[in-house]
Amino acid sequence: MDSKKKLTLAILLGNLFIAFLGIGLIIPVLPTIMNEMNISGEVVGYLTASFALTQLIISLFAGKWVDKFGRKIMIVLGLFIFGFSEFLFGLGKTVEVLFISRILGGVSAAFIMPAVTAFIADITTMETRPKALGYMSAAISTGFIIGPGIGGFLADFGTRVPFYSAGVLGTLAAILSIIFLKEPERQSMEDMEAPDLGNKTGFRKIFVPMFFIAFMIILISSFGLAAFESFFSLYVDHKFAFTEQDIAIAITGGAIVGAIAQVLLFDRMTQKMGEINVIRISLLISAVLVFLMTVANSYWAIMAVTFTVFGSFDLISPAATSYLSNIAGNEQGFVGGMNSMFTSIANVIGPVLGGILFDIDINYPYYFATVFLIVGLLMALAWKKPASLR
Repeated sequence: MDSKKKLTLAILLGNLFIAFLGIGLIIPVLPTIMNEMNISGEVVGYLTASFALTQLIISLFAGKWVDKFGRKIMIVLGLFIFGFSEFLFGLGKTVEVLFISRILGGVSAAFIMPAVTAFIADITTMETRPKALGYMSAAISTGFIIGPGIGGFLADFGTRVPFYSAGVLGTLAAILSIIFLKEPERQSMEDMEAPDLGNKTGFRKIFVPMFFIAFMIILISSFGLAAFESFFSLYVDHKFAFTEQDIAIAITGGAIVGAIAQVLLFDRMTQKMGEINVIRISLLISAVLVFLMTVANSYWAIMAVTFTVFGSFDLISPAATSYLSNIAGNEQGFVGGMNSMFTSIANVIGPVLGGILFDIDINYPYYFATVFLIVGLLMALAWKKPASLR
């Protein structure tokens, strides 16, 4: 990769880091905002769901728009919308305004993610793509890790300051993208054997086997992670009486391990064994570890499981994304949009179903996630790489 493409990649990763740093900034002050506006936990749940549902719906079309209108314009629009949504949340004095803000946030996520993924595919080769996508996942994870800490510091100056700061960061990233990003040249697929899509066009391409299994893996792994994360704090609080500090250490430590795995291990593993084998191993480890959460009975056992499970989960998504990018040809926006859509489906359904199961038995969300991951593993074991990529 030449220096110009490296600079472009750095700007793209910086944009993602800024966006997810902005999302992380607001986490520490949400409870205070709830109390200030007398909002119930149920309404907060609906606010979260409105973001994911909007991302899910817009992702159906955003991937096609990325291919039709270009990568750069979708990234810039997404960042401006993100910045505006954060300003709006900070200024919001009514629940209705907060919902509008979260809906706009979902639109921004649906615009940015497939556009960045397609942009990275355009400026990388099949050999350099896994490393770039590993860095992409690490930029997202690092933003989430650092964001809450900075948000807590900024909250000392006012509970709305983190939202305004996130808005400034999003707007700044959009302006920098206008100045420094250039629309990439679409990679020619003439030298590659075209994948056999049969007669399927549009959204029916989802059901082409080589796409469908990858999308199902993304759905299953995202569901497992959503079920694990959503109820982790409640689970360890109810079962082991973890303090807020213990929970913060576990989640932050797990996120750091995940980011390190994405930067240091992902490229080496995919080069050595291929994306499909990385997914198989990660699904197996994730299923075992999620189940072990239900039988672990000591502080350090919980910490060890949590740290490791994040590392394994965080290899699945970039591996599936890398695989899809390599077979997508000139449909990079489409597979990026579908990737975002299936992730959003999991993020909507996972917490809801997990909550129902949690109320029945505290261990049931993890039992169900284990079974779901095993189903994903069985699908991955039957998964074969297209002849053009062997």
